[in-house]
Amino acid sequence: MKPADDFSHEIIGAAVEVQRVLGTGLPEAAYAAALAIELGEREIGFTQDVSLSAEYKGKPLGAVQRADFIVEHAVLVQVKAADSTSEQHRAEALAALRLSGLSLGLLINFNVFPVVKGVHRLMHKARVEA
Repeated sequence: MKPADDFSHEIIGAAVEVQRVLGTGLPEAAYAAALAIELGEREIGFTQDVSLSAEYKGKPLGAVQRADFIVEHAVLVQVKAADSTSEQHRAEALAALRLSGLSLGLLINFNVFPVVKGVHRLMHKARVEA
């Protein structure tokens, strides 16, 4: 299995191709559907629309958030189509990353041209239990 960083480059390459074909201005669902097609064509493994569960004081809260994609069991991807990425978008993506148990996430805003300027790398370090 490749390191997560290698997959991030492949994911960004797929996002560039999606934006090259579709342009900007479409809803998030269109970009997510196109990204799924592009990842599949590149034979990159992923799951889409992944339910993320949480606990509160040891009690389950159930599914509290969704990840747009989990790529190669290594990278969480959240898709946006907004004028700009807000702190709320980042906070939600970081929360999803934390809940997923993964350490690397990408928040991709397809409404920014070129899309590489709309990619935000997110890192989460696993908490060490004392």
